[in-house]
Amino acid sequence: MTERILVAVAWPYANGSIHIGQVAGAYLPADIFARYHRMKGSDVLMVSGSDAHGTPVTLTAEQRGVTPEQVYTEYQAEFLDNWGRLGITFDLFTTTHTENHQQVAQDIFSRLHDKGHIYKSTMEMPYCGTDNRFLADRYVEGECPHCAYDGARGDQCDNCGRTLDPRDLKGITCRICGATPEFSDTEHFFIRLTAFEDTLLEWARKQEHWKSNVKNFTISFLEGGLRDRAITRDIDWGVPLPLDGYDGKRIYVWFEAVIGYLSASIEWAKNRGEPDRWEDFWKSDGRSYYFMGKDNIPFHTIIWPALLLGYGGLNLPYDVPANEYMNLEGFKLSTSRNWAIWLPEYLDRYDPDPLRYVIAAGMPETSDSDFSWREYVRRNNDELVATYGNLVHRVLTMVNRNFDGVAPDPGQLDEASEALLDEARERFAQCSASLEAVRLRLALNTAMGLAQAANRYLEQAAPWRSVREDKAKAGAALWTGLAVIDCLKTLLYPFIPFSSERLHTMLGFEGRVTEAGWAWDPTATVPGRRISSPEPLFAKLDEAVVESEAQRLGA
Repeated sequence: MTERILVAVAWPYANGSIHIGQVAGAYLPADIFARYHRMKGSDVLMVSGSDAHGTPVTLTAEQRGVTPEQVYTEYQAEFLDNWGRLGITFDLFTTTHTENHQQVAQDIFSRLHDKGHIYKSTMEMPYCGTDNRFLADRYVEGECPHCAYDGARGDQCDNCGRTLDPRDLKGITCRICGATPEFSDTEHFFIRLTAFEDTLLEWARKQEHWKSNVKNFTISFLEGGLRDRAITRDIDWGVPLPLDGYDGKRIYVWFEAVIGYLSASIEWAKNRGEPDRWEDFWKSDGRSYYFMGKDNIPFHTIIWPALLLGYGGLNLPYDVPANEYMNLEGFKLSTSRNWAIWLPEYLDRYDPDPLRYVIAAGMPETSDSDFSWREYVRRNNDELVATYGNLVHRVLTMVNRNFDGVAPDPGQLDEASEALLDEARERFAQCSASLEAVRLRLALNTAMGLAQAANRYLEQAAPWRSVREDKAKAGAALWTGLAVIDCLKTLLYPFIPFSSERLHTMLGFEGRVTEAGWAWDPTATVPGRRISSPEPLFAKLDEAVVESEAQRLGA
């Protein structure tokens, strides 16, 4: 039976460019996983979109003197361009500023309200006398009471990941004018999270397949006790409440944005002319995987599941393979200090596959990792060019030079050749298992280990020597090399799809890599098939790149 896989990817705030930390945290791992499952034959839906209603959007708009619509529209277009150039294959990348999303968000609010899970109460909110306005959570900042991080927001600390209330902040200030706000009462609607605490804790404890960092964080958070949270704010930008008499309030972004996974799925189904198709992924046996950075764990293992439980009839997350942080040159990425590698700038200067490869090789799956330009150049030159690219180039070159550009007949293979093919089969199975478990870095290491084994095999077989004395023996070695390269083309496709597509054509296959599916059989390397002259899969980088990029960073 075909697996139904929902790949739900974190929604970026549409107020600034994507940086490589976000690529490592959510977008690349989600794409690798989705590409694998599509090749495998699973029914895959991968959705996300721009968070157009986040307060970062309104802050940026106010700072620029433009409307929030202008800000989110600009970055929505940039994001779509980035995904195309980096090869991030969303089935739909939409925004929260659609009529469809508003309807779905209001429907969930209304049902939870009707069931008694949402109630009205007063709360103290920071009020800026200078600006004459209540301040939404991201309009204030101060010191985190848990880790003493200076720069925590009113809703969350990016350093320790704890969700916060503005009253928790020490030394609170208004981000617009810098004044110290006062707290005043205002009426809001609250979600009764406390009603779901025991159910969520029992559910979380059963998730044996979750990463330890995700499971431990979630259980610890729940054991610490939940608090009901306000889900409306005194702002003009966002989804209106589906209740009369509250024109000056909007559904707050942390409640509304997670609903985007569902609304995007519904929008995708409508666009296909199959309005009920979304149910395949949200009901019955569909499995949902949520990809994001570790700062978003509580929203996806606690708050969103609580909303789903309250609404009823929809699947809870199957897995939340959240990643830790990818730092830059030994320091934490900081958009405010411009300490980042911005994706559109990278794509203007370099090819996409090397970035995909280097990030995947250092994927921060269980602990923080670090991106450095020196390591980028090293992995590109030593691993992509010298190990994998060179393997492809010399095998295809010898076939074209000595066998008229067609795959040779292997005849009776020797023990070394059979051993390499056996290793390829074993590594294919290991890679598949790792991808299933969302252990992407291990899957990549397994695949590259096969490239290294193939290079060692060729060094021992030395077909460039034997071709002069025993052409049949050289032909068997080169056929074996072609068969293993065909295996590598498939194993590496989820990670470096652009080069796999080019290699697929060079090996003489028609169509696209995906049409062959997630399978490998050495007999697919048919003797007599025309093999193209090799073209470099990757470009060697000069060491000067390290210095030039360091200067660009201001390091």
